[in-house]
Amino acid sequence: MKPVWIIDDDRSIRWVLEKALAREGIEFKSFASADEAMHALTHDAPQIVISDIRMPGSSGLELLQILRGQYPHLPVIIMTAYSDLESAVSSFQGGAFEYLPKPFDINHAVELIRRALEQSRHKNASPEDTLAAPDILGQAPAMQEVFRAIGRLSQSQATVLINGESGTGKELVAHALHRHSPRKDAPFVAINTAAIPKDLLESELFGHERGAFTGATATRRGRFEQAEGGTLFLDEIGDMPAELQTRLLRVLSDNNFYRVGGHQPIKANVRIIAATHQNLDERVKQGLFREDLFHRLNVIRLRLPPLRERREDIPLLAKYFLQKSARELNVEQKILSETALQYLAAQDFPGNVRQLENLCHWLTVMTPSRQIEIADLPPEWRETQATVLSDNWRIVLAQQVTLALQRGDQNILDNLSRQFEGTLITQALQHTGGRRIEAATLLGMGRNTLTRKIQELGLDGENE
Repeated sequence: MKPVWIIDDDRSIRWVLEKALAREGIEFKSFASADEAMHALTHDAPQIVISDIRMPGSSGLELLQILRGQYPHLPVIIMTAYSDLESAVSSFQGGAFEYLPKPFDINHAVELIRRALEQSRHKNASPEDTLAAPDILGQAPAMQEVFRAIGRLSQSQATVLINGESGTGKELVAHALHRHSPRKDAPFVAINTAAIPKDLLESELFGHERGAFTGATATRRGRFEQAEGGTLFLDEIGDMPAELQTRLLRVLSDNNFYRVGGHQPIKANVRIIAATHQNLDERVKQGLFREDLFHRLNVIRLRLPPLRERREDIPLLAKYFLQKSARELNVEQKILSETALQYLAAQDFPGNVRQLENLCHWLTVMTPSRQIEIADLPPEWRETQATVLSDNWRIVLAQQVTLALQRGDQNILDNLSRQFEGTLITQALQHTGGRRIEAATLLGMGRNTLTRKIQELGLDGENE
């Protein structure tokens, strides 16, 4: 069997993959750039390729194009540290086998490589799909699943139902689905069915003829006509009145509708993307939502995770929203201190990403200094400070362990234990003004033990 080609300008990434493949008995070759790999193609060929997407010189996508032309059945796994929708969709539209965001779990990477090798052996050329977004940021596994789903749907026109709490970004995902679909050049039209009074919603959706009701002085096109050839996004579909559910079902069934007061059927050529924060399965059981309409909408279902399930994305999102607010207000960008970031990462954010965005805007306007501390947060955010900080170290520790495992670090327990002990001793000595006997008593250890650990941890220089 031919070797697996590893292509990445990051030497540490190449090393980790090389060691993992060597343990698995899989032959490999490594290249520091796409240009090196392209040169090697003149006299050699890989079994599969795992390549970074952004490198000096030619990019991974340019290499992917060349490989698709020369070896159309060759599986290519694209790696990137940039969680952006455009790159992932470009990868899959270019024929990539899989999209692997960095930092990745090495066992997951090896499993992908094994799957790619299996496909290569069977010459199965049906590429899988994936994704990510410009305004949809996220490195958490739960968001990567969403990105993959958008990528897989990039050539589909299937009806999609998006489930997610308020503020999770359902409309952003709907926009991404439209922007990366065959209908991208046609209109994207959105309507919040819960925000429009019941007696006006029918006219908003389907339009009306002149004289259809009092005040209808002219014919009006509804959202279905406005979205002709494109995508109609129906937000909060779970709140749609029963009679309109019936009309919507009819449109989805035969692709025709009538304006209010009209007698001529109008052809509906739109893709429906619906969203709700409610549990539609339960609403169907309760008789509040038509089961047949639910099945029409529930062709593909996407679940958007709440922010509390993707806490590792909070620093990334906060930085983005602070940049955005500073740009909009034409002021200097504010920066969250590490302590403030850790504090926010431990919050539950019932309003999710929207709530974080609003908070970042408030901080940009109201914080006097450039660096934002916990004390600069609005009063309602500081009320739970003591409780959150008492648990916060566990959250930070869990994040550090996860990163170390993903990097393939060795002796994680010893390394983190040394850092933990060093921090405890340093803080205790600072608190006691360098008095070791007092610090040892506070820490619950003997003075000789404290002195030995100070020497072992390289903390010499503290005052007695």
